[in-house]
Formats: sequence, C-alpha cells, structure tokens
Amino acid sequence: MKNTFFIILSLFLLTSCEKEIDLDLDNKAGNIVIEANITNQPGPYFVRITKSVAFTENNQYPAVTNAQVVLSDDTGQTETLQYVSDGKYKTTAFSGVVGRTYTLKIQAEGKEYTAQSTMPQEVNFDGLTQDSFVFGGTTTYTLLPVFTDPQALGNRYLFNFTVNDKPKKTFEVFSDNVNNGLPNQRPLFLPNDDGDDPDDVLVVAGDTIHVEMQSIDNNIFTYYSALLQISGDGGPGGGVTPSNPPSNINNGALGYFSAHTVSKRSIVIE
Repeated sequence: MKNTFFIILSLFLLTSCEKEIDLDLDNKAGNIVIEANITNQPGPYFVRITKSVAFTENNQYPAVTNAQVVLSDDTGQTETLQYVSDGKYKTTAFSGVVGRTYTLKIQAEGKEYTAQSTMPQEVNFDGLTQDSFVFGGTTTYTLLPVFTDPQALGNRYLFNFTVNDKPKKTFEVFSDNVNNGLPNQRPLFLPNDDGDDPDDVLVVAGDTIHVEMQSIDNNIFTYYSALLQISGDGGPGGGVTPSNPPSNINNGALGYFSAHTVSKRSIVIE
C-alpha cells in the first residue's frame, strides 16, 4: 500500500500545473444546449438538443424537436440525423474514425450552430490497479488507470466511472502537461458518501467499478475542466449545468461536440 502522503502529494503535483479557466457564469435560461458525441466505436451516434433553464429551476430541460442536424467529416462522409425522442437525434450509417475532423451543423429555432472536433489517436487502456488509504477512520479507494502517454505533447483524457449499477457517473480529466510520454501516475479517487448527495455511495470491498477512458481534443478538455470547477465535484451526473463553460459550438450555444476514442475496463474492489 502506498504512503498516504505520497498519494496526496502526487495529486497536488499533477493538478497544480493546470492553468485556471475563466468561466462565464451568466444565467442564460432559454439558450440552446447541445450534447453531441461521436466515437471510434460502432454507431449509432446521438446529438441531444434542449433548452437551458434558470439556476433556480429543476434540471428539466425542454427538448428541441424540429431541428436539422447534419454530421460530416473531412473525407466527404455526411449524414442528416433522424429525430428519436427527448431532444435526441441519431445517425444510421455514419462511422467514427481516429484522425478525422468532424463538423456538426444544426439549424434550430431560426439560428445555425456549428462545431468541429478532431478525434485523437487512441491510447491503449491496459488495465486498472487498486490502492487505498485511511483518513479520519474512513477508507478511501483509488484506481490507477494503466496506460502510457505518447511521446508527443498535447494528449488529453477524460475518465468517467460508475459504481456497480448506479446511474451516476463521476468524471475526471487528465492532461500530459506533467508526465508526458511516461506511464500514467495519476489515480482516480473513488467517491465516498458525504451525505450531500443522495446518489453518492460509499465504495466498499466487493463493489464493481466500471471505468471508461476517452482520448479527447483540447477543446473538450477545457470544457470538462471548467464543468468540474463549476460543479465542485466529480461532475453533474452526465448532464449539462445551467452555467456555461467554454463551448466549442458557436453562436451562443451551450454544451459541446466531442469526437473521441473509447476504451472500457472494470475492476472489483478487494
């Protein structure tokens, strides 16, 4: 078992070098919110379009149902998505390939929104190792994603993980500003139940942790870094907050468009 001080010091060293991100926290109720993902896994892929709500309202986002949504890439592939339900539009034959640049165009409520995202090369997700430390009488578990960062500087990663069959996702983002070209040394800290959120769980021996590793572009890294600052913890459970971190979508839309790779691993806590 690693020394507690070493774990905490390592986390400080790896996070303290990240630059601060200026957040525009206007209360923009009624704005278009776009959540769009394309991956290197087989489709269909989904684009969800809703309207933002005020800070004081419940997180019930009205769906936008009559939009025109077009995906294309730099090889000439293009498709107009079909509406499904709940603000979601899906592809039928579109494919995601590493290295390609993807463009999203949306016509909705008299305005056009566009965004681009380039899918990075996939970095092998080789496995997970487990550690733990005791603080204040409580055991906190950590997982170390096993992967080696490529030599070229500029790789960005998003990790999300769930506990057992709980729907809530926890997010963390890594960059290679420290530890570039080396085996990963930054752990994921598994959540403890602090009583502030009814969806929180105390991770104990026997729990299964499902981890997804994404290689993301720099715009999406910036977006999620800001989103984590806003939420103050491991993310908002997969939704978009009514605050507005810097989006890669133009014309005042909130949200993001991400072309990324996906690898998944699971581990049972011992």
